[in-house]
Amino acid sequence: MIRTVVGDIPADQLGVTYAHEHLISTPPPWMAAKDPDLVILDKDAALAEARMFRAAGGVSMFEATAWDYGRDAAALREIAEATGVQIIACAGFNKGLWFEDRAGDWTVEQYEELMVREATEGIGDTGVKGGVIKFGTGYNSISPAEERVARAAARAHRRTGAPLHSHTEAGTMALEQVELMREEGVDVRRLAIAHLTRNVDPWYHRQVAATGVFLSFDQLSKVKYGPESGRVDALIALIEAGHLEQLLLGGDLARKSDLYAYERGPGLRFVLDTWIPRLRSELAERDYTSARIEEIVETLLVSNPRRYFAWGETY
Repeated sequence: MIRTVVGDIPADQLGVTYAHEHLISTPPPWMAAKDPDLVILDKDAALAEARMFRAAGGVSMFEATAWDYGRDAAALREIAEATGVQIIACAGFNKGLWFEDRAGDWTVEQYEELMVREATEGIGDTGVKGGVIKFGTGYNSISPAEERVARAAARAHRRTGAPLHSHTEAGTMALEQVELMREEGVDVRRLAIAHLTRNVDPWYHRQVAATGVFLSFDQLSKVKYGPESGRVDALIALIEAGHLEQLLLGGDLARKSDLYAYERGPGLRFVLDTWIPRLRSELAERDYTSARIEEIVETLLVSNPRRYFAWGETY
């Protein structure tokens, strides 16, 4: 089964899925004041984006906002009920920058118990359960608090069977995250590592893929981090290296300027309306057959998310 904000669904009901998005989120107040573009709290705008996603052919998404970044589980449930989008909520934490001033001194056990509770009982008093357990690390670093959160996430995952999702800063520390998970006895095939498109290094991507994790290509459209060609080429390189079944797609659009409903940005329809047609075109230019192209698209958007987001046995 897959756990959504309106209840559990069979895995085969997931459909076309984005692996990492934000509908309602805000950083801590000190950062919101410094960079108000990061504040996306308008529920009407979120509804509009979700409807555009649905109209483009989207069915489901992982809303990756953790409690330390302004998660609003009740609002996510309202959006899901109003639009029909199947939203998977986040249990857990982001990188230490966002939580260490409020919960940086917690023990592994305290982090773990919160994650288990959010995934199995509900987030706060909303009754909405998290469908994915998340942890994060910094740029080329893992702070002591981030390490405790990572270990707690691993243990919460093993206790619940929920999938694991990690934030990387600029695509760094992926292999170190894998090492931590293995130390905790995690089957890392249940882990998706986010933001690897910020580090468009084909050799590094192959090393990460060799561990068996899912690689989340989730900052599509963010040309400020490099041309789209780099992300397309990196994805195709991983496909040609035999890692198609480990790849997930999304936008990670978390700024007003990213979203059409706020400032006419690419918005949640971009991946389906613009990026996937480009991928089809670039694969055709490389002499992929039409049948193979459609198989790849189906795997990226439907088959892989269906396997990744499904809860497994505890162990």
